Amino acid sequence: MSRVRRILSIDGGGVRGVIPAAALVGLERAMGGRVRDHVDFVAGTSTGALIAGAVAAGMPADRIVDLYLAKAPPLFRRIPLLSTLRRVVAGEMYDVRRLHRLIRDALEDQGAAGWTLNDVPCDILVTAKGLTDGHQWYFVKDDAATNTARTGTLSLADCLTASAAAPTYFEPRTIPGLEGAGPMVDGGTGVAGNPVYQACVEAFLYSSGYQPSSTVIVSLGTGQFFDRPRPTWLYSWLGWILAELLRSPGEQQTELVDRHFADAAFARIDVRLPRDFALDDAGGIGELHAIGERLAAEIDWPAILAGEPTPWSVTRRRRRPEAYARAV
Repeated sequence: MSRVRRILSIDGGGVRGVIPAAALVGLERAMGGRVRDHVDFVAGTSTGALIAGAVAAGMPADRIVDLYLAKAPPLFRRIPLLSTLRRVVAGEMYDVRRLHRLIRDALEDQGAAGWTLNDVPCDILVTAKGLTDGHQWYFVKDDAATNTARTGTLSLADCLTASAAAPTYFEPRTIPGLEGAGPMVDGGTGVAGNPVYQACVEAFLYSSGYQPSSTVIVSLGTGQFFDRPRPTWLYSWLGWILAELLRSPGEQQTELVDRHFADAAFARIDVRLPRDFALDDAGGIGELHAIGERLAAEIDWPAILAGEPTPWSVTRRRRRPEAYARAV
């Protein structure tokens, strides 16, 4: 009988990434060691990619939380009027080079600043989207038997930066060494805001050693806000449409995993938010952290990682707002 494998997937969501980061602090307290000691495959989009990269590098979860609390405010510092003007004229508000330096510095603390994807000691998937052709990219380690062996030699820091380059927030990022691909943006602008299905496809269809019947899948969300007022005019409808375009693919990925890989033990962990937090709402980082800590206190990590039924288990049930009522 093959040993149990575990896949950890983390959604995009900007500063809301502190919520799953806090949940992972709970995992380390419950299980000992570091998150990487308890998972075989990490996947992430945008802020989730940053967490996945940190986990893959062996960073302690409490250090990941500290980085959100310390680095989000200066990274997302707005200058009134000037930031808005920059967004209108240049198409972004914040310096993607500063984001890249932050990522490299964090990885350097773990001795991983110079890593390629092939250097990562666990399986990994990071998502991004091509700006010029709309191509969805999945950055994984090279395997000559199952994939094109095109992305494994890319810099981990560069892939994480491209995945986190959210349109209108950061300038698109071109990854050195990926010829002809051009600039890339946040993978969540496509179908991979929640990359759990893509991670499962990679593990079960394009990797060795993973079978649904002996795999535990854990998908961490960054919070859901359901209480938007009913749209009544153009701007409010545009806001509603944008929110649904970002949320609905994430829900779809959960359904696809449940339908296509039903033999796996699958937990989807997310929380209902009391208000709408923008991706760059650094002023709300303390409130988000508190939500994450309350969520972490409710998660039975030993049971989830053992593949046992818990309130977070996905069992072909409809994902209704009340399913996220915990921990707010």
